Amino acid sequence: MSDQQPPPRWGPPPVAPHVAPHGVYAPPRAREVTASYRRWAVVLTWAVAAVLMAFALVMSIVFLVWADQDTRDAAYGYLALVLWIGIAAGTPVLIAVAISVRNMRRRVREQDRTGNAPS
Repeated sequence: MSDQQPPPRWGPPPVAPHVAPHGVYAPPRAREVTASYRRWAVVLTWAVAAVLMAFALVMSIVFLVWADQDTRDAAYGYLALVLWIGIAAGTPVLIAVAISVRNMRRRVREQDRTGNAPS
């Protein structure tokens, strides 16, 4: 046998996927970000959070203007108040959606930085 060492390999050594033995906790591996996941992140950001709230706010102002123009159309003022109550009740839901969307978009950006292409 020779006393020579094998030549060094260039680059980082290959890393085998970590598999924990049965009964031992291992942190879960992140799933791959797909193109559908990317689409839903954008749809949730713009369609749900921005468009619905803006539309309800604009319509409530329009209803108030209509109610102010004619006293026989006072029901529009009440409808505007109902929309404002809906906006107030929907705000926590939209905040929860915005937090989920932020996490989705952060995950997409992290996968983009690591070079993983969508499937």
